[in-house]
Amino acid sequence: MYVGRFVVVGPEVGAYRVSSRSFPNREITARDEALTVGPTADAPETDNPYVSYNCLRVVDTPTGETVAFGNGSHVDPIAEKLELGYPARDALAESLLALDYEKDDYDTPRIAATIGGGDDGEALIGTVRKDALLVETVDEPTLVATYEKNAPESFADEFTAESAADAASEAYDLEFEHAVCAAGVARTDDGFETAIENGD
Repeated sequence: MYVGRFVVVGPEVGAYRVSSRSFPNREITARDEALTVGPTADAPETDNPYVSYNCLRVVDTPTGETVAFGNGSHVDPIAEKLELGYPARDALAESLLALDYEKDDYDTPRIAATIGGGDDGEALIGTVRKDALLVETVDEPTLVATYEKNAPESFADEFTAESAADAASEAYDLEFEHAVCAAGVARTDDGFETAIENGD
């Protein structure tokens, strides 16, 4: 089954995977406080605005570190609103609604998730589609994808990762078709750890 890009979150570990039929020549790289999806050195040139973006950012907020991750440029405004002190639900809902679904040939939904720091940090997942805006708090691993599974659904049986590295590799290795790369994140006693799986 091809579900496109997807996020899994809940409640202390999360992952984002790029699955693509059209632009498989991509990888995730680590930059200052962000993981970025971009073309590989051998990728053909493209002017598609949805190919490169920050897919995961860890930011300091008034209540501690929080991580935001998702499938496009909306990750940056979500992270910036979190830094300003917006509740995670508001940061997700406002940013998803403002940027709306991707205006491509498939009306691709935007998907995103957040995990708060500290013992009481909550995890949320959201999507904006052509026909809906959904933002939910999660208490078990939950998945939302751009296609086929475009509403949050329980994923507890399939996603058992406890570390960032496990999250990235589990997401990459899932049976969904056309895996390209994946990022993982986990809350630890020392803040958030992240990991990358580029299928090398």
